[in-house]
Amino acid sequence: MTTRAATTLLDIRDLSFHYADRAGPVRAVDRVSFSLASGGSALGLVGESGSGKSSLALAIMRMLPANVARYDGEIWLNGQELLGMADERFRQEIRWRKLALVPQGAQNGFNPVVRVGEQIIEPLVVGGAAGKREARARALELLAYVGLPADVYARYPHELSGGMKQRAMIAGALILEPPVVIMDEPTSALDASVQTQITNLLKRLKRELNLAIIFITHDIALASDVCDDLAVVYAGEIVEIGSAEQVLLRPSHPYTQRLLASIPRLHTDTLPQFIPGAPPDLRQPPAGCRFHPRCPLAFEQCEQENPPAFEPADGQLARCWLLADGME
Repeated sequence: MTTRAATTLLDIRDLSFHYADRAGPVRAVDRVSFSLASGGSALGLVGESGSGKSSLALAIMRMLPANVARYDGEIWLNGQELLGMADERFRQEIRWRKLALVPQGAQNGFNPVVRVGEQIIEPLVVGGAAGKREARARALELLAYVGLPADVYARYPHELSGGMKQRAMIAGALILEPPVVIMDEPTSALDASVQTQITNLLKRLKRELNLAIIFITHDIALASDVCDDLAVVYAGEIVEIGSAEQVLLRPSHPYTQRLLASIPRLHTDTLPQFIPGAPPDLRQPPAGCRFHPRCPLAFEQCEQENPPAFEPADGQLARCWLLADGME
C-alpha cells in the first residue's frame, strides 16, 4: 500500500522481511509500500508493539540479522534502487550518508567504553571525509544544535541522562548530513517534559535542515505532533496511510479507529477504549484480514480474503472490506 508524493525521495515497494524460526518464518514485514516526500517532511509509522515497525527500519537500512528467511521488494532513494546494490557499495555510499537511523533505546546505540564525541565523528573520520580536527568541530556544532553542552563530547554514554543520550544519538545520525533519518521510538522511556523537547527538536530539524524523517512510535498522539503523514502498521502490514489530518479525523480502518479511541481525552467524558485480544503470532498470522479476530465489524469475507488497498479519500488508503463498493 502506498501513496505517491509529488516529489518522492524514498519509495518503498512491496518490501518483505521475514525471520527464520523453527516454527516457521516470522512475517515481520509483509509486502509493505509507502513513499516519503523530500524537503522537510515526516511520515509516522504507528502501531502496537510487535507490529513490525522496528523490523521495517532495519529492512530499509539493510541491517539484517543472520536468520533472514526472506528479504525482497524494492527500495528507491532519489531514483536509485537500493535492494539490488552490493552490500559493500551500500555501506560506503548509502548507509549514514543518505539513510541514517536513530535506534530504539539510545543507550544501546553507543559503545559504553568509547567517549560520545569519538563515536559521533567515527563515520566522518573512518570514511575519510574529514580529518580529526575538522570532524571534532563539526560534532561540536551538532551537539550545540541539538541543545547539548560542548563537554558532552568528552563524556562516556553512562554519564548522560536519557534525554541527553537521545540528543547525542540524533547528532550522530546527522554527522554526514543524510537527507533521510529514521527515528525508532526516539522518545521512549523519557518523561513527558523531555519528550516534548525531543519532538520540538525533530520539528526544528524538518524546518531548518529540510530533513525527511520516518518517525516510528506506538503513540499515535505523539506522531500527530511531528508528522505530516501517518501509516498505521498492524501484524507486519500497513493497514491505513494518509495525511495526518485524514488518519486522525477520518480514520477508515477499524484498527485505526480503535487506536484513536484508546487515547485519553482532556475535554470529553468519553473513557478510553482498549483493543480486545492480542496481536497475532506472525509465524502463523490468521487468514484473510489479519485484524479480523479482534475486529467488532468483521464478517465472513474478512476471514477468507486479505483485502486490497481501497481509497476512501484522495491520497488516503486503507485495507478493509468495509470500503469495497456496495458495502455499508
